[in-house]
Amino acid sequence: MDIHKKGILPKNFSVDEEYTVMLFIKHGSNAETYRVKGKDGKLYFLKLFYYAKHHRSAFNSENNLLEIEFLKIIKHPNIVSFKDSGELIFEGKKFGFLVLNFITGETLAERISREQLSSLYDLKQILSGVLNGLNYLHGLPEPIIHNEITPQNIMLDLSDDIPQARIIDFGYARSFHKSSKVYNKEGLNLNYVASECFNNFYSPQSDLFSVGAVMYHLLFGKPPWFKDISKFIADRTKVEDIIIEERRKPLDIPKDSSDIIDFDESVLKVLKRALQQDPENRFQSANEFTQALNGEIQIEDVDTVQKVISDDKEKKIIKIQKGKKKGFDAIAGMIELKEQMQPEIIDALPNPEEYAKYGVTLPNGILFYGPPRCGKTFFAKHFAEEVGFNYMFFTSSGLKSRYVNATQENIAKMFEEAEKNAPTIIFIDEINELLPSRDSDAHEMSKSAVNEMLAQMDRTGEKGIFIIGATNYPDMIDPAMLGAGRLEKKFYIGPPDAELRKALFELYLINRPLDFGIDFNFLSELTENYVSADIEYLVNEASRLALKERKRISMTMLEYIIKSNKPSIPLHELRKYEKIRAKIAGENV
Repeated sequence: MDIHKKGILPKNFSVDEEYTVMLFIKHGSNAETYRVKGKDGKLYFLKLFYYAKHHRSAFNSENNLLEIEFLKIIKHPNIVSFKDSGELIFEGKKFGFLVLNFITGETLAERISREQLSSLYDLKQILSGVLNGLNYLHGLPEPIIHNEITPQNIMLDLSDDIPQARIIDFGYARSFHKSSKVYNKEGLNLNYVASECFNNFYSPQSDLFSVGAVMYHLLFGKPPWFKDISKFIADRTKVEDIIIEERRKPLDIPKDSSDIIDFDESVLKVLKRALQQDPENRFQSANEFTQALNGEIQIEDVDTVQKVISDDKEKKIIKIQKGKKKGFDAIAGMIELKEQMQPEIIDALPNPEEYAKYGVTLPNGILFYGPPRCGKTFFAKHFAEEVGFNYMFFTSSGLKSRYVNATQENIAKMFEEAEKNAPTIIFIDEINELLPSRDSDAHEMSKSAVNEMLAQMDRTGEKGIFIIGATNYPDMIDPAMLGAGRLEKKFYIGPPDAELRKALFELYLINRPLDFGIDFNFLSELTENYVSADIEYLVNEASRLALKERKRISMTMLEYIIKSNKPSIPLHELRKYEKIRAKIAGENV
């Protein structure tokens, strides 16, 4: 039987004596989709799974398919809904099946193959629906990353007057807490996949990149950085390398080529933010993406020439920056954090002999954790200046490699250079990507990286090396890295406190034409939970408003801009971090 032309199950076949096969719809790499009729007379979708063709990462610890288990708990109007599931034997082979409520309509891929969207309103309606669904998935107690947002997996429900987008096909969906684990990309359309996924790391920002890629396709008729890879399709590594190389180039924005009639520059700003290669520079939530898309918040234009995750083994990964002796004097506020670090860290590192007299072991490293864009990197650099150490900065993506043993070699080289230039602080951003928990699902290369890091950190304090790891997700780091002798001290870095917010307004407004009566204390009060980038944006927007009106920047303008722009980190996200903070503090008691 040629299953590429027709399905395994024949027409009128009875599934579990509940559903009758009416029509074969499509064949995938490890599943088939049918239209079936239930005993209740209603139409449904039925997905038939070939167990033998699924990668082990598609199953949970009880050997149940994740796609089925996820859809059992998902209930959202912008996501396909679960009806039933089970198993069947056909021609001596065992299959799983999933029954989903029928959607009257077509996929977005079918829609745009027939005709391109011509209205920005339609584009926003479709993308807002997808983002609403993702906001729900990412906000679950156990966040779910879809990992395959493409035009083929967005269904347009045409049962009402206004089409509603629904996310379908959860075959590649994974729990966020399984990130940095084995991740099978076979069958994925990599044109819509974020670059960090090539190194087996996925996050909510990965899904948002995919939405950005879909947005680009809707605007310009093809995926971003598109290149014909059909002749290399059998060589997955080659395909990934080609895509990575293309993404080193500036994002191509065709001149006057969009069919969207009310297309404007604000749409481009949203698009370029979504397609940033560094996840930290993308929208930090689906809700923020939606707000920007609908003009509820304004965003600045960003550069499209970006660093792309690379596996070039010959690249120079070592950069040492000498401290400028500004230290903590250059940081306003953050008094509590400074005081927490003073006795055991700040005083200890420059005085190893004094501590040795009392037999006190020097710390090997610390962890900075908290929401994105709250100054972890900024604080680490000034920390190095405060203690008088040289400073080396790395991202996990810069150290990781797809090639066997290359990640371990990069880690070893990093420590070798640090020792040569001791005393040295090594700062590793997004350290959870490099050192994920080594459970049974962890990729062997990830396990090797953790083992190498553990070995290298043995007695680093005696070598004049101090490690600072930074992460937004401390619970995803291998527990051994957070124990004694490693990153044993953890420090929370949240949004700027009142004193720092005041200093940021003073910094960003200096040398600009100001009206009388700017109340920096009141500006600080108005911007609780705003991060540094938010405050810089507020000042820039107020400056644009003043320039437009040919006036000095006034307090009234600043207040208006603040009221018009919410913090980039939603309150519910901050509450999650407060819970993490409380948990870590409790463990340290």
